Amino acid sequence: MPRFRYSARDRTGARSDGEIEAPDRRTAARKLQTAGLAPIAIQEAATPSSPSPPRRRFSFTFRRRDSHRFSTSELLDFTRELSDLLASGMTLSQSLQTLARRGREETEHPLIAALRDAINQGSSLSDALAQLPNSFPSFYVAMIRSGEAGGTLADVLQRLAAHYERVREVREKVITALIYPLIVVLMGLGTLLFAVAFVIPRFAVVFETLGDALPLPTRILIGFSQFIVHRGLFLLALAIGAILAARRAMATENGRLWWHRMQLRLPALRGIVEAAAYAQFARSLATLLSNGVPVLQALGIVEKIIGNAIIAREIHNARERVTDGATISKPLAAGGVFPPVITDILAVGEQSGDVPGALLHIARRYEGELDRRIKIFTTLLEPFLIVAVAALVGFVAIAMLLAVFEITSGLNL
Repeated sequence: MPRFRYSARDRTGARSDGEIEAPDRRTAARKLQTAGLAPIAIQEAATPSSPSPPRRRFSFTFRRRDSHRFSTSELLDFTRELSDLLASGMTLSQSLQTLARRGREETEHPLIAALRDAINQGSSLSDALAQLPNSFPSFYVAMIRSGEAGGTLADVLQRLAAHYERVREVREKVITALIYPLIVVLMGLGTLLFAVAFVIPRFAVVFETLGDALPLPTRILIGFSQFIVHRGLFLLALAIGAILAARRAMATENGRLWWHRMQLRLPALRGIVEAAAYAQFARSLATLLSNGVPVLQALGIVEKIIGNAIIAREIHNARERVTDGATISKPLAAGGVFPPVITDILAVGEQSGDVPGALLHIARRYEGELDRRIKIFTTLLEPFLIVAVAALVGFVAIAMLLAVFEITSGLNL
């Protein structure tokens, strides 16, 4: 009977390595689970006549099942529930089996079922997650791998849940802050378009008798109304084409760099973009370093998740300038993109040997700065949009009233 070498952890997190006899890997994994062990890796033991085969990959299985992808909210729920199940004493395979069936009467969740099958076949959770990059980013995989190495998978999952909870909170703050201004703009533009397309053309028939005697604002309004009525579809097609062209341009590296550079130059957006990027950089890097991820690898992961390409490129350049694998304050300062307060606090953390603590201090500082910037932006945006919409609607009303006054004055004569 074939023998398999295994690495596994018991419920206390202690790691054990050994060999087990079984007809195949799936059976070996089940034997280990029955013994109260959570498999990390299972490989067929090498024999003198047959060398050990390479470790099996599960890309085909995932490629077939990756028709569904986790959103940020689904990833947060999955992480939190998996952490709770592991903390309750369930094995990893049992936890994934429970989550795969949860909320579904007949079918299993395709992604979670694929993860469960990979674990049963001897894969580690981090290797299984790495086969699904659309749902599990490199940051998530690196954290799981560090938890497996340290035997603290449940704790790492809790930290991941807290991290993605903060990410969702920041996103919701921005969305919530923009809801009211967006409603004001949509209602104002909707009212204006309705008046221009349906109301003004009916008045224009009455005003035709005056011809050039109409006030200039009224003539401008009637001309604009006729243009919208007769060329409205052309304008709509032109707007859709412009949006699609802009999206296509932003998908290129040069287009994305241009747009992200503009974000850092616009006074209204610069503070929000910088605060969000620096807070995400600091907290993500602190989380990775706290879990034992090497500095260079952690910088490479953070570079991929930063939302601004200019700041991400600076992190990439700093990563290339890092020589000793520990000091990152000087390489970041050399680029001139990161503000001195970040590099100074990082330098103090490096001197005291507590870089994660310094990064968390930076994260809290810029998260507070982000809240303040959002409040200032929305406080200024709301009255600006209200005045702009009121000016447009007021122009329509004044143009119509001037024409009415012109007609009534002519009748009085």
